[in-house]
Amino acid sequence: MKIRKIAAKAAGFARFGTGLALVLLGACSTVPLQDAGKAKVEPEDVPFDQVRDSGPDVPVDMLATPEVTPVREPIGVAGNKSPYVVNGVKYRVLKGVKGYNERGHASWYGTKFHGRKTANGEVYNMYALSAAHKTLPLPSYAKVTNLDNGRSIIVRVNDRGPFVPGRIIDLSYTAAQKLGYIDKGVARVEVVALDPESLPSATESLAVEKDAAARKGLPQDASFKLPENTFLQVGAYSSASQAEEIRGQLAAAFGYPVSVSPINRDGKMLYRVRIGPIAQQRALAALRESVEQENLGQPQVVVD
Repeated sequence: MKIRKIAAKAAGFARFGTGLALVLLGACSTVPLQDAGKAKVEPEDVPFDQVRDSGPDVPVDMLATPEVTPVREPIGVAGNKSPYVVNGVKYRVLKGVKGYNERGHASWYGTKFHGRKTANGEVYNMYALSAAHKTLPLPSYAKVTNLDNGRSIIVRVNDRGPFVPGRIIDLSYTAAQKLGYIDKGVARVEVVALDPESLPSATESLAVEKDAAARKGLPQDASFKLPENTFLQVGAYSSASQAEEIRGQLAAAFGYPVSVSPINRDGKMLYRVRIGPIAQQRALAALRESVEQENLGQPQVVVD
């Protein structure tokens, strides 16, 4: 198939994000991660770095996918280590995105990484409008324009890459399709980062979305469904009593289940405090923001 051959050539390179497993908020998609275009199962004896990347076996028309609604999100530790080194090259994550504007070539990635963790610990969904970038903070939003046809979209950056000379951004399958370069594999693009100070908070955005949906009689969270085992981990404590105290505070403040789960890490017992599971990405964003505003911790998204 032409799409698969070209995509494999364009996206068959070593990636960094899938090896970093270190928080979530994916771009809106009309296709849930668990329900559509599952990645092709490769023979177990084929090393991952030799697996060819591609689009789904049967091309999926994603042109009607709703645009991303960018929101102001806190920049956490996950995926933002700076500097970091890949293939002997040192990269430094930008401290801010305001004023970032760059032109170069974009590639795209698909089934090889679909369902795997991104650099900031989220789960890559090739049907969402997301992207990988070498130096933009995670997560952040950017407007990407195909300079060959003038098409533009907004993507949410939650991964690292592409580590190929001359390429400045790696888009999801859906994002590349909407920009019209799936068959070509690469495209000349302009990437302009969105200043987070100009964006609404996740909580504000969710409230507006729910109000509009209620008036129309629609589901109140139209963002895509998360994997069933998605949690917001507030912290891991050495004291069971401290963990239980934090659990009580969170349970009293938010209308979500909160649990304490023990884990043995290098011979030391830790007690993880987690909120969830959480079903929708926009609700997750708003909850994370609320936890930080209440000074109850700096939560990270985990998918177990």
